[in-house]
Amino acid sequence: MTADTSKYADFEGLREQAVTLRREGLSRRRIRDRLHIDNNDILNRLLEGEAPPDWTKRPNAKDDLRDRARELRLQGMTYDQIQVELGCSKSSISLWVRDLPKPGRKRSREEASEIARRGWEPTMRRREEERRATKSTAAAEIGAMSERELFLLGVGLYWAEGTKDKPHARRERVTFTNSDPGMIQVFAAWLDLLGITPARRKYYVMIHETADAAAAERYWSGLLGVEPSTFNKTTLKRHNPRTNRKNVSDGYRGCLVIQILGSADLYRRIEGAWCGIVGAVRTPHRGIRA
Repeated sequence: MTADTSKYADFEGLREQAVTLRREGLSRRRIRDRLHIDNNDILNRLLEGEAPPDWTKRPNAKDDLRDRARELRLQGMTYDQIQVELGCSKSSISLWVRDLPKPGRKRSREEASEIARRGWEPTMRRREEERRATKSTAAAEIGAMSERELFLLGVGLYWAEGTKDKPHARRERVTFTNSDPGMIQVFAAWLDLLGITPARRKYYVMIHETADAAAAERYWSGLLGVEPSTFNKTTLKRHNPRTNRKNVSDGYRGCLVIQILGSADLYRRIEGAWCGIVGAVRTPHRGIRA
């Protein structure tokens, strides 16, 4: 008998008591307390070979889910469908069914894309309606424009899109380039406001060589109400086959360039007016509702 078991002289009698208590459903802790055993090794030996009572066996709550997940997978369900059906995580589903064959694709990629597109159509229509309503409201809020407002707008447009004088490259001449018809019309109205006669206005088109240059000239001349013969030679941009151009539709008309002859003084007035605008916004002013 070892020193550890010397205090338990009647080991077999003690084992019989421990087994009896265990079969009555007592926990190990209660058996220790009842028999005054303070050594876990001794308790293990007393209960050796004795199965724990049923109440100590905790069932795995996920066993049923796992079996059901495997059934659904064999029926051809995807992870998403199984998740909706069982309410468990995809990571768990993956662990449970990853040894099973993947379900065959029920529809082609094109069919799936078409279904997704149809699902988005109501949302896209709603967004388009909201977009149009916002634009319409904003346009209506502008109302009539005063001469001063048009003058300031024209200065801003030119300073954004026109050529500018540089200390290293003197260009005190007015040249405006843009592809937006609305901006061209506003700039033309601004020139009218300043009294720039048609004789001082020269036009030419800048366009890719693969586009219809003649049609572009007809479009811009019609927009401004001038004869196509008043246009200078079109500037063709060389096509680079390595670039993925987006402006290749029938609506592509290149850029229109408007040059004003004898415009050094006009350029200086524009630059001065722009400086005045910048100075004016530095002073406290009242905001408008965005």
